[in-house]
Amino acid sequence: MTTQQAVELIAGALTTAAWMCLPLLVGAFVIGIVVSLVQILTSIQDPAVGTAPRLAAIFLLIVLSASFMTSRLVDYTIRLFNRIPELAR
Repeated sequence: MTTQQAVELIAGALTTAAWMCLPLLVGAFVIGIVVSLVQILTSIQDPAVGTAPRLAAIFLLIVLSASFMTSRLVDYTIRLFNRIPELAR
């Protein structure tokens, strides 16, 4: 395996990891902003009121984006396994 191939493998792994985390990170950010705005507008400062909707929404995001994340991971794994003969030289 050459240095270029190693760099390509690491870049592919990092890109795949970023794409897998992206829906959850963006969703968590948006949900956090919305819940905080609702708390500010209603003057509710109880921590449980902000935590419960965030946890429920993150769980829902995980369930909804699981197929996307799995398909990205399977695609990367298939591409990686197909490159094994090339990398073994």
